[in-house]
Amino acid sequence: MFVNRMPRFEVLDEDAVATLERGWRRILTDVGVAFGDPEAIALLRAAGQRVEGDVAFLDPEFVLEQVALAPTAFELQARNAEQSVHVGGDAMVFASVYGCPFVREGEIRREATMDDFERLVKLSHAFPQIDTPGGVICEPGDRPLDSRHLDMTFALQTLSDKPYFGSVTSGLNARDSIRMTEILFGGGGEIEALPALLAIVNVNSPLRYDERMLAALMEYARAGQAPIITPFLLMGAMAPVSIPAAIAQQTAEAFAGIALAQLVRPGCPVVLGSFLSNTDMQSGSPGLGGPESAIGLLCTGQLARHYGLPWRAGGGGLTSSQTVDAQAAYEALNTMLPAFLAGANLVMHAAGWLESGLVSCFEKFVVDIELLRVLRDEFTPLRVDEESLAFGAHLEVGQGGHFLGCAHTLERFRTCFYRPLLSSTENFERWQRGGGRDATERAAEIFRRTLEEYETPPIDDGVRAELAEYVVRRRAELGD
Repeated sequence: MFVNRMPRFEVLDEDAVATLERGWRRILTDVGVAFGDPEAIALLRAAGQRVEGDVAFLDPEFVLEQVALAPTAFELQARNAEQSVHVGGDAMVFASVYGCPFVREGEIRREATMDDFERLVKLSHAFPQIDTPGGVICEPGDRPLDSRHLDMTFALQTLSDKPYFGSVTSGLNARDSIRMTEILFGGGGEIEALPALLAIVNVNSPLRYDERMLAALMEYARAGQAPIITPFLLMGAMAPVSIPAAIAQQTAEAFAGIALAQLVRPGCPVVLGSFLSNTDMQSGSPGLGGPESAIGLLCTGQLARHYGLPWRAGGGGLTSSQTVDAQAAYEALNTMLPAFLAGANLVMHAAGWLESGLVSCFEKFVVDIELLRVLRDEFTPLRVDEESLAFGAHLEVGQGGHFLGCAHTLERFRTCFYRPLLSSTENFERWQRGGGRDATERAAEIFRRTLEEYETPPIDDGVRAELAEYVVRRRAELGD
C-alpha cells in the first residue's frame, strides 16, 4: 500500500462542481435509474422514493443522506495481517488486471486457463507493488462456468495472503465467496467486524442495474463487505459524447447504487467506482488510454473528495494496444499517472491489462510494475534539509572535479537513485553483446524468473482442507 502525500491535481472550479451536481440531480429525478430486482425496488419504495415499474426516481437529498452514511475510509483485512490495507484518505491500493477472457504470453494469444489464473495470482503475490490480485484476474475457460468462481476463490485464498475480491456474477456466487471467506478468517463475525472482501458491482450503463449485479451487491452489503459500485461508460455508446455529461451520468449511477447499499445495511463500506473512456467514432471500438480517460480520472477524484467517498480509479494501466509495444506503455502511463495525481484510493487493472481489457498479458504485467515503481518514487515527497544539500561534497570536490569518488557518493551510491526492474541503461555495444533484447523480451525473463522463485505463503492445514472440501461439495451441488 502506498501513501500518496503529494498535493492533488484539481481541474474543476466551484462553478463546474455545482454544474455537475445539477446534472446528476436532474438525471436521478427526471430520468431515473432502473433496478432489475424486486427487492431493490421494494427497498427504495419503502424509503419514500417514487417508483414506476422497475425505474426509481430518486430524491437527490435522500441520495446524499445515504451517501453520507458510508464511511470515508475503512480497513480491509488480509489473512496475513501485514498485508491488510487502508482504503481511503491518502492510501493507494493497487489491484491486478480483472475480467479478461484471453491471455498473451510472448507471441501467443489464447483463451485463458486455470493455470494462467494461478500464475497471475502468484505474480500478484510476488510483486510488493500489487496489494491485491483482485478477483477474476483472467477468466479460466477450462473450468465449468457455474463453479469456476469456487476454484478462483480457492486460488486467491491459498496462493496469496493478500486481500482479494469476491465473485459478483450472481447472488449465489457472492454467498459462496462470503462463506469461503468466513472459513478462511474463522467465522462470520470476524469479517463482519472488519471487511475482508471487495466486490466489483458494475452498472449496466446507461442507468440500469441488472438482477445479477443487484443480487451480489445486496449480499455483500448484508454481510458488511465492500462493494465497488462502478458505472462502465464508453462515451458515444453508454454515455453522451461530452465529458461533463458522462461525469454527471457516472455520478448519478454510482450514487444510486451506494444509496441502495446503505438501505440494505447503513454504514456499509463502499467504494465509488469509475470507468470512463470513449468509443472510437471511426471503428466503434473502445478507445482506452487517451486524454478522455485521463480527464475523467482527474474529475472523478475531485468529486470523490468533495462527497467524502473512497474512490476506485478506472485505470490502471489501460491500453487499446494489441501487443506490448510503445502504445501499450504510453497509454498505460496516461491512465496510471492521473490516478496518482487525483489521489485514487483503489487502482484497478494496475498490472497486466492489454487489448482493451480482453487480454491479461504476462509481459505487460511486468511493464506495469515498472511504471508503478517509477510513479511511487516520483510521488514520494522530496526531502530537503541540510544533509540533502551535501555541502561537504562541494567542499571536497571544489571547482572542475567530479563527484563519482567523493565520500558523499561512496556512502550512498547503492541507494541514491532509482534502480529499474525492467529498463535498460546499457550502451549500445554492451546491450547488443547481451542479445539486444527489447523491453518485452526482458519482461518475459523477469516474469518467468519471478514464478520460478515464488514461494507459497503458509496457510493452516485445517483451514485449507475445509476450504477444499467446501469447493468439492459446492461443485457437486451445482452439477459440475
